[in-house]
This record gives sequence, structure tokens and C-alpha cells, in this order.
Amino acid sequence: MSIVGVHGIGKYRYFQAAGSVSGAAEAMRAKWNRYLHAGLNGAAPYDGRSYITEIAYYAHLLRQGDAEPIRDLRRMGPEHSLLMADWLTQLGLGRLDGVRAVAGESLTGMLRRLAEWAVGRFGPRLEEFARNFVPEVAAYLAAPDAAARVRARDAVAEVIRRRRPAVVVAHSLGSVVTYEALWAHPGLRVELLVTMGSPLGMRNVVFERLLPAPLNGRGERPPGVGRWVNIADKDDIVAIPATLSDRFAGVDADELVNIDWIDFHTVEKYLACGALNRHLKPYL
Repeated sequence: MSIVGVHGIGKYRYFQAAGSVSGAAEAMRAKWNRYLHAGLNGAAPYDGRSYITEIAYYAHLLRQGDAEPIRDLRRMGPEHSLLMADWLTQLGLGRLDGVRAVAGESLTGMLRRLAEWAVGRFGPRLEEFARNFVPEVAAYLAAPDAAARVRARDAVAEVIRRRRPAVVVAHSLGSVVTYEALWAHPGLRVELLVTMGSPLGMRNVVFERLLPAPLNGRGERPPGVGRWVNIADKDDIVAIPATLSDRFAGVDADELVNIDWIDFHTVEKYLACGALNRHLKPYL
């Protein structure tokens, strides 16, 4: 049976290296196969086995929507600054009273305070991660009909339509693109959707901007999906909240894992952690 993967943020470099969408997708598929092999087989050396049929690649389409990495987080435009402030606030600083309502404080000043706190808690890798996360999410969610959003969504839908997978495994921003692709193309059928490190439920940044829009504070499982399993690391700075069943009807299982306090969001750690094993083995 076929398994399709949908990648997350920061993957434009694969397109740059390969020079084509197919080359980028194949390079990523080779890595996903090795990562998943580790999850399924522990320390056994990778034997070249193929588990993933294809990676639905869309990173090049976001670059057409102004998703260049941020060079200096202190010199972001207002749109990126607001998105980053909303994201960082949800990492825990939102519990401190009045952080977004300090009288007379500029957006830049507020963002600096948030960033200093977040880097102090999560380390300098958070700043590196933010350089891709903020512009790519902003480019995809810029508007309901943003060209980058429509093209990325359709690219994922095209792979699902062509491959007819039993399973789709979607990581990070890829879970958002996949969710919208399956709603936009209700004729697509998937027996199992696995989301990993998903920001689908992130208030102010993603959740309220989804298509279709949540009703009465609740999203819903896409109509063509048989089962939906969500997996998130407890320290993942993108999977906020880590569980999705409180915000989406039709999530069959929320599984919390503890993969790595430093590498808490990478697809390598998610695929290799073993949490997918019992869900995928019936399809292998």
C-alpha cells in the first residue's frame, strides 16, 4: 500500500540542490525512508527498503510567495513581527500579565523582550528555526486566495490524487497544507492521516485562518479521511497545543512523545521515535 509524505518548513534547499521538484522530492524520500526504518527496526542498519512512495513537495511554491528566510530578526516587517510575537507568546510568556499590552511599548520592543525570553528558554536554535518558520507560515497564510497557498495546496492534492495513498504522513506546516488540500479536494480518499509536530491548533497564527474556517471554535476532520492520528513532542515549539482533539472533531488519537529536548521538531526524530509504528505497520 502507498504512503505519501508531506514535508515541513525550511526545505527549499532541496530544490536548490536538485534543480527540480522531482529531484527534491526524491532526495527527501530517501531520508524519510532511512528515518522511518530506524523507527521500525531500532538499531538495525538501513537496508535500502522503501516505505514512503513519494514526498509531496511544495517548498519552491512558497518562495514565489515571498518566503525568503529572515536574515535579521530585529529588522522584520510588521507582518512577520506580529506573527512571531503571537507565536512566541504561546510558548509560555502568555502566562505573564500584560506582555502584549505594556503601555507605550513598541512592537519592536515587545518582540525583543519575547525573543530574549524564548532564546533563554529554548536556546539559540530557536532563532535559527524562526528564520524559516515565520516567513513560510506568513507566505502560506497571507490571504485565503494567496497564490502560494493555492499552488502548494494543489501540489499536495495532485500527489495524493496520482498516488492514491492509504496513508498520508504530514509534518509541521505540511500538516496545514495537507489539511486544506483534503478539504479543497473532497473527492480524495485517505485511510489514515498522520500529523506530526502540527501547528494546526495554534491560535492567532494558524487556527483561525484555516480553510474552511473553524465553526464555534472547532475544526473538523477532512471528509475523505478515515482515521486521523496526531503525534507531538511535549516540547515542540510548533505543535501548540500538542493535542488537537480539543480543537478538531474527528481526531482519533493524540499521542505525546518525548523525542529530544533539543531536536524537538525535526521529521527525523518523529519518524525514528517509534510512535508511528503501530499505526503504519498494517500498511507496510
